Amino acid sequence: MSPSEKTTVANATGSTSLAERPKLLLIDGHSMAYRAFFALPAENFKTKTGQVTNAVFGFTSMLINLLRDEAPTHLAVAFDLSRKTFRSETYADYKANRSTTPDEFRGQVDLVKDVLRVLGIPSLVKENFEADDIIATLTTQATADGFDVLICTGDRDALQLVTEHVTVLYPKRGVSEMTRFTPDAVEEKYGLTPRQYPDFAALRGDPSDNLPSIPGVGEKTAAKWIKQFGSLDDLIDRVDEVKGKVGDALRAHLSSVQLNRQLTELIRDVELEVAPAGLELRPWDREAVHALFDELEFRVLRDRLFATLQSAEPEADEGFEVSGAALAPGALGAWLAAH
Repeated sequence: MSPSEKTTVANATGSTSLAERPKLLLIDGHSMAYRAFFALPAENFKTKTGQVTNAVFGFTSMLINLLRDEAPTHLAVAFDLSRKTFRSETYADYKANRSTTPDEFRGQVDLVKDVLRVLGIPSLVKENFEADDIIATLTTQATADGFDVLICTGDRDALQLVTEHVTVLYPKRGVSEMTRFTPDAVEEKYGLTPRQYPDFAALRGDPSDNLPSIPGVGEKTAAKWIKQFGSLDDLIDRVDEVKGKVGDALRAHLSSVQLNRQLTELIRDVELEVAPAGLELRPWDREAVHALFDELEFRVLRDRLFATLQSAEPEADEGFEVSGAALAPGALGAWLAAH
């Protein structure tokens, strides 16, 4: 690919100064594509060939906004490879309540990956692990290397990763509006620190992952216990101090709570073929972008992409002037000698 065929993805205001910490943006691909699918009516996004594109349109629109607003220096999108992971091997009913993938959504994840490919953005998967574990691993590595990290996901388990240098962007409405979870925001929302969040989640249970809850125990009670005892381990050590029916229910369901806690913990040392430093924003193939966006019929979105992101080789928006004159008979030799 020649330099003229490449465009560097960068924030419209210019590149990050050398004095600033590098910023890694990590996106949970399946989570955000699925939210985009339900945020946009499928009947309004269909190509002439019949391909439904609402999920890929919403995801790409969100991606453009994140590149514009967050100005990351490094970027990757993690995907689940399959529903079979070490968690489903540990607990057969893990996510077993998930409904069948809607027909209109099928194939759109591959189209999202096509968009990422032409933009030079890595798509990461790891057998036996979830996208969350890839994100947790890269976040751990990146913060150790002096990065700030942004995690865009619809999975609240990522809140356990929040620190002074790690912020979770959680979709508030569709994929166009995000809640920023910093340590203070987590504490304001749940009354707990990010480190305490997985203990709280284990007590609360999680219907979306089919993790059982304790009868009669909701979020308020779970948060109160963790705040009172400090951690799930300390609560279990002093479980006889919990009185009443909820205390009886807790003691009767301790084994499921402990299993929940094991499944909720994100893995931070997955073996990956890429490190954070290798996720620097890459050049992208303008011709491939045009071809794919033509195929997807994303004309308005393509205009937004080129208008939002600064180009190393800007699109030519003006022509050039040509001037000339006819040579008199016999004057060609002299003209060539002079020029």
